[in-house]
Amino acid sequence: MKVATLLEQRRKNWSELEQLCISMARLRRAGVPAETATRFAALYRAACADLALADAYELPPNTVQYLHRLVARAHNQLYRSRRFDVRSWGRLLMVDVPQRLFHDRCVHVALLLFWSTFIGSALLAYYDPNWSARAMPDAMRQQLEENFKDPLGARPAEANLQMAGFYIQHNTSIGLRCFAWGVLIVPGLYETLTNALVLGAAFGYMGRPEVIEGTHFFEFVVGHGPFELTAIALSAGAGLRLGLGWIHTGGLTRMKSLQQAANRAMPVMGAAMVLFFLAALIEGFVSPTALPFPWKAAVAVFSSSLLMFYFVVLGYPGKAD
Repeated sequence: MKVATLLEQRRKNWSELEQLCISMARLRRAGVPAETATRFAALYRAACADLALADAYELPPNTVQYLHRLVARAHNQLYRSRRFDVRSWGRLLMVDVPQRLFHDRCVHVALLLFWSTFIGSALLAYYDPNWSARAMPDAMRQQLEENFKDPLGARPAEANLQMAGFYIQHNTSIGLRCFAWGVLIVPGLYETLTNALVLGAAFGYMGRPEVIEGTHFFEFVVGHGPFELTAIALSAGAGLRLGLGWIHTGGLTRMKSLQQAANRAMPVMGAAMVLFFLAALIEGFVSPTALPFPWKAAVAVFSSSLLMFYFVVLGYPGKAD
């Protein structure tokens, strides 16, 4: 009976909580005063305790049922999902993320290693026929020549969507390998440099004058190349960030340091996933068409300009983490 009396005395708090549920439902989360939110949270916790007591001491069903409904209503109000905030999302995408990318030294290292290896391998393959034989398996060279021996535009339009899905899966898997192996640093660097070496050799070999299939090859890759290749390098940078967080803890526990590194790496990996997706759309719906090469080159110039604007123009004003 003492419990029943105690709960009866708390009906005033239940009524207050119920009124707060009604008033807070009319307000945006950001418009709730701090003192109101604090009071609401305290009343919610107290109501949860009252419900536990009512259940434990088998009080009248109508009291228990009322508390169940009140606690459920307060819970939904307390943990209601945020409304979409255009301003905060706009700041995240157009300010925070590009500034993190621009000032992330792991991204700098990954971009430098990937592009220098890619360009160096391409030049060697172009000027030295023996290099492509060492950098690429014979089966890969034969496959490239077979795939691009015919003019583009022969693929049925209905197959483009299926191929775009395949490109998303295939290209993303390359990025995920660079990212995942980056935790161990050396395997991640090996994966990244191997991809840069092979891809560069493929570009250089297909650019050689005697490889007549190269014309169709460059018509195919020029449009989606900037997004896809940059995404691979970004994935490597995100993985390298994780690896350094695991090794160089800065006085934190290893797990805490890794968690902190993951928070810094996620925007980089998120940007890479977006670029892989955009590259796959271009590769699926633009690259295989019979559009004239200048149109596809214009797509590449536009893509590269977007990358420069997002990563450099938007990223430069910020400060390093």
